[in-house]
Amino acid sequence: MDDDRVIMARARVHLVPAVLALANPPWQRDVWLDPEVFEDLGSVIHTLFDDFCDAEHPERYLGIGLRGEEEVVLLRELDRALTVAEAQAPGGSDEEMLRVEGWGEVVAVAGRLAQVMVAHDLDEILALHEARGAAEA
Repeated sequence: MDDDRVIMARARVHLVPAVLALANPPWQRDVWLDPEVFEDLGSVIHTLFDDFCDAEHPERYLGIGLRGEEEVVLLRELDRALTVAEAQAPGGSDEEMLRVEGWGEVVAVAGRLAQVMVAHDLDEILALHEARGAAEA
């Protein structure tokens, strides 16, 4: 595997689960609202905005953590939805965020982004297997 693919894989092993968490309300309630569990909305936001991407400027991560323009567009849309939801939750707690009117849009956009990201990753896995098979033939 070349260096670019390794860099991409290392970023996506964090990005994809973060997006999946935003797309999954039962997970949010069961995990984020449990004080015994490390993950919360803040850790997911930190992953998307600080550690492995910049949801405000996702184009900078095209080819690093994001595969294709569609992911860039959807991540930008997710940033907008999160901004709206955050404005509706002045206290900013996870419990409050999950109840605001705008949270449904966060979940919907995250769901679309998760579907695209997983499809792109599966395409990459298939391409790697096909390339390995061709090299062995």
